[in-house]
Amino acid sequence: DIIIKSKDVLEQLLKEKDECYVNIMPEGRKSSRTGIFIGLLKRDIRLFNYVKGKNYDMFIGTDPAISHIGFLKKIPVITVLEDDINVIPELALITYPFTSIILTPEGCKTGKYKSKTIHYRGYMELAYLHPRYFFNEVINYKKPFFLIRLSKLNAYHDSGIEGLTDSILKKIIGRLEGRGSIYISSEGVLDESFRKHELRIDKSQIHDVLANASILISDSQSMTMEAAILGIPSLRFSDFAGKISVLEELEHKYGLTYGIPTNKADLLFQKLDELLAMSEIELVFQKRRKAMLKDKIDVTAFMVWFIENYPVSFQEIKKNPEFQNQF
Repeated sequence: DIIIKSKDVLEQLLKEKDECYVNIMPEGRKSSRTGIFIGLLKRDIRLFNYVKGKNYDMFIGTDPAISHIGFLKKIPVITVLEDDINVIPELALITYPFTSIILTPEGCKTGKYKSKTIHYRGYMELAYLHPRYFFNEVINYKKPFFLIRLSKLNAYHDSGIEGLTDSILKKIIGRLEGRGSIYISSEGVLDESFRKHELRIDKSQIHDVLANASILISDSQSMTMEAAILGIPSLRFSDFAGKISVLEELEHKYGLTYGIPTNKADLLFQKLDELLAMSEIELVFQKRRKAMLKDKIDVTAFMVWFIENYPVSFQEIKKNPEFQNQF
């Protein structure tokens, strides 16, 4: 059973793929702290009522509601995420004590919950962007073109976090004009002055567009991860820069992305100029991507094995972490 809440384009993508699902929170939730708490309470109640009388072997996901209901019904819960505990302290507080297993990439910090943590050698995005599963569709976009991604930054852990402002965006566009086409993908409503650059595609095509972009400039952590895994040079202008382990690894170990805090706008433009001046940039970044992929496992194959063989799989990996290298 696939259970969802209304979030971004999730429901639209499920409909496009003709998946069967149940939306237990079609009205969505408000982004205030009170709205987030009320939303969780509603999901707890609705999920409890939905699973009543059904015999599940396992719950898998990220939402704290599944850990709560799994705990109450004594059903194993695998929580899958890749944010450090210091980035999501409140989510961890209401999720980790109740979940059975935390499945997360190497380097991701889970604090005092190490005993129930399984670290795998990969990233969540590799589950769908690994070259064994992602086949880039041909798109009719003349190269070079640049993709700008704007996030709403309205999750509870985004409180106090800033990203790309309209003034910074205007300067970026000014630097890119004349070098190629510019497309903006935004979670929110774009200012009228940027509408001519708005990316108009089916939501399911975003990774095909991203995989063909020359450079991504973004304040989104997720799309920056995706660009790095695809070997697309990316600049992330966000106050999360320097704080997220998986992105720090992709930046400092593999050179696949660059994180810049919002108090260093000059550094953003300096780095953008460096990327624009780099010769054979596509070859350079694809070489770096290959080095990263060589170090990582097939996350999809690993997760399928882990889920199908739980709890033996948990014991196996705890005893011998190297077992995962066969995937």
